[in-house]
Amino acid sequence: MPPRFLVPTDGSDPATAALEHTLDIARERDATVHLLHVADTNQPSLTRLGTDVVDVLEEEGETIVSEAAALAEERGVSVVTDVVQGDPRPTIVDYVSADAFEFIAMGAHGRRGLGEYVLGSVTDHVVNRSPVPVMTVRAADGVTPTYPYTDVLVPTDGSNHATAALKLAAAAAERTGATLHLLSIVDELPEVGDAESAQLSEQLEENVQTVLDEAAATATQAGVDDVTTTIVTGTMPQEVTRYADEEGIDLVVMGTHGHTGLDRHLLGSFTERVIRTSPVPVLTTRADEQA
Repeated sequence: MPPRFLVPTDGSDPATAALEHTLDIARERDATVHLLHVADTNQPSLTRLGTDVVDVLEEEGETIVSEAAALAEERGVSVVTDVVQGDPRPTIVDYVSADAFEFIAMGAHGRRGLGEYVLGSVTDHVVNRSPVPVMTVRAADGVTPTYPYTDVLVPTDGSNHATAALKLAAAAAERTGATLHLLSIVDELPEVGDAESAQLSEQLEENVQTVLDEAAATATQAGVDDVTTTIVTGTMPQEVTRYADEEGIDLVVMGTHGHTGLDRHLLGSFTERVIRTSPVPVLTTRADEQA
């Protein structure tokens, strides 16, 4: 069965950017794109205004998905459309849970309010609860998604969620022949001065390098030919953004959680910030806590 991708859309620029990038992937992989618009009927103001407003929202949704479908058809991509009512947050998660999608693609920002766009504010919820990976795409100056990928970045701290992201990134890199960049960001220790000038202790650096070496071995076993490892001292998401800019990264892949505390490895709690600042699409995934 061909891959199936879900793109919730509200017609906003970020949602359209997410759709266009997904269409590039779908065309290359002969995938079907499912376009979903959720008419947000749970706002109190809509309840007071009655069913006429609901009808208007559904009509607006039909127009939005029709325009998106036309864009897909121009690219030669198979498309399915759907307009449903509800709160976009649980509705999108429930929708993807009920069917076999490879990933969800969403805009990283949106507008909210009566008759306005409602994605963006929903994205964080979906990122942290989706049973499948979520790709977020920003619509901003300097953000120009490209596909096929040539350079894929995975910030890693050795956590289960980072390992899940590594496997996902390795599959993407193997499929497109991309270089896989493994980056470990060690936060500034309390007793150390300026993070940029601080030298990692020998033991800490060895521990971090061990994590990177294990990650590199996993990627190589997955069929990735070109793997690089880098350790930097600094903070998230600044170091991810800086590295992505300097190394020409096309895709950032991250887990939604990670180690925090005394070991100073910081992922997960910063994923949402990376989504809002990354110059390229960010693909996030959750580790199976039961595994």
